[in-house]
Amino acid sequence: MKSYIFLVLAIIFEVAWAILLKYTENFTRLWPTVATLATYLAALYFLSLTVRVMPVGIAYAIWAGCGMVLIALLGVVVLKQNLDLPAIIGLTLIIAGVLVLNLGSKSVSH
Repeated sequence: MKSYIFLVLAIIFEVAWAILLKYTENFTRLWPTVATLATYLAALYFLSLTVRVMPVGIAYAIWAGCGMVLIALLGVVVLKQNLDLPAIIGLTLIIAGVLVLNLGSKSVSH
């Protein structure tokens, strides 16, 4: 269970750095850049704690998949970006893949 807490924290920090990246303006703004780098390092740190227990491929797939979906959704809400039908279908398939990994795979430690 502890590995899932670390994985959730890794996902939260991944989403944070990706959203913050927009505000760095190509790394020309100091504080958004510092925040982006700090949240990126935090994401990697918590992911590294996760892979102590969970296979790295599974942990990375869940981390990346959940991160992509959440970043895309926040892009719509916070950054006023649009998703077309293929993007929505793709994101739905990513969610399905994460669910299959978590609910059906014996590779994931619960």
